[in-house]
Amino acid sequence: MTETRQIRVRALTRVEGEGGLTVRLRGDAVEDVQLQIYEPPRFFEALLRGRPLEDAIDITARICGICPVAYQMSSVHALEAALGISVAPEIRRLRRLMYCGEWIESHALHIHLLHAPDFFRMDSGLDLARRFPDEIRRGLELKKRGNALLEVLGGRAIHPVNVAVGGFHRIPPREQLERLIPQFEQGLEDAVAAARWVAGFSFPDGSRSYDLVALNHPDEYPMNEGTVVSLSGVRVQPDAFERTFREHQVSWSTALHSGMVSSPQSPPTVYHVGPLARVSLNRDRLSPTAQRLADETGFETPCHSPWRSIIARSLELIHAYEEALDILRTLPKTYPSRPVFTPCQATGCAVTEAPRGLLYHRYETDDHGQIAAANIIPPTSQNQRQIEEDLIACLPGILEESSDDADAGRACERLIRCYDPCISCSTHFLTVSFQRT
Repeated sequence: MTETRQIRVRALTRVEGEGGLTVRLRGDAVEDVQLQIYEPPRFFEALLRGRPLEDAIDITARICGICPVAYQMSSVHALEAALGISVAPEIRRLRRLMYCGEWIESHALHIHLLHAPDFFRMDSGLDLARRFPDEIRRGLELKKRGNALLEVLGGRAIHPVNVAVGGFHRIPPREQLERLIPQFEQGLEDAVAAARWVAGFSFPDGSRSYDLVALNHPDEYPMNEGTVVSLSGVRVQPDAFERTFREHQVSWSTALHSGMVSSPQSPPTVYHVGPLARVSLNRDRLSPTAQRLADETGFETPCHSPWRSIIARSLELIHAYEEALDILRTLPKTYPSRPVFTPCQATGCAVTEAPRGLLYHRYETDDHGQIAAANIIPPTSQNQRQIEEDLIACLPGILEESSDDADAGRACERLIRCYDPCISCSTHFLTVSFQRT
């Protein structure tokens, strides 16, 4: 008689949101892996319909407490595309500064408290802090400075409220921003030290054959604007995103899966978004210090190891501090007024880079200045099938090395945390269940 086994990990820790994983095995062979995102859909796209178009900027920020700026930026850029508004260079630069603040607080949190404990087989950041008190204290300070920047530019650190069509509701006084310069100078030094620390971790062997997808810009590291490119040669503008990246529903998840298609009839293929993709496709556009650390630590690109995503995040943390410093040191004395716009029936699309990867927004507006339709594709739903395929590939080794089923479940969690999944964002982990037949 074939032995039947069931392994459960009732909650995936150190990620945002809740969900489950079911692994089906026949003997020691992996038959199927289903990453079950079972949080109920929150219907943000439906909530937007009929609302004044400028409400979308602050409503979508409530989708995520960790990366609200990403939702605001994709939202406001899509609305500006629909309305035919071009923002002034000074405003665009200030928005990148705000985005730097979000990357800093999100990356610092994930690196030090959510992901680093896995490399020492520890259950929490508190356990890690007992062994590395100085490093964790430094990580908290790195995050704190990002929050301080968001408070100044966004009005508050969580769910900021200052972004508006054409600019900001209020431009903070120049001296208020300049007071952050000493903190960010120290932050850049600390980010370099953090990158050296994580580069010294012991990483599992093995890599995956990813098709990496990210924004690309000719003059800057991708953050809030650019062309969507892939390692396989795809190159599309934001208004063609939905023709190239197709969503579909699966029975085991409230998050839509997203796949890349070459034609309307072709089956979707999986792809990987996030820091690994950005650094691999845009290494030459990292800040000078980040490029130097990538060379110093021997970080090879393109990188196909999910475990080394923590190094990619640490390089982006350096970049965010260095770019923020450059902007803070060269602030203009004045800013242009926000443009007046006339509501119209139109469609606008935008793609920005949330800390976890590509974030796409599309809005249709009407002549009354209201949202007629909306579509939002977050990064975690785009990565969901790639996570499942990572688990399928890695599970034979995990099962061989694990002492028991509970140990195997913890190893699955560690792999999933490499993606820094934001589960609530993706609903439209983690209970883990192994079913053996």
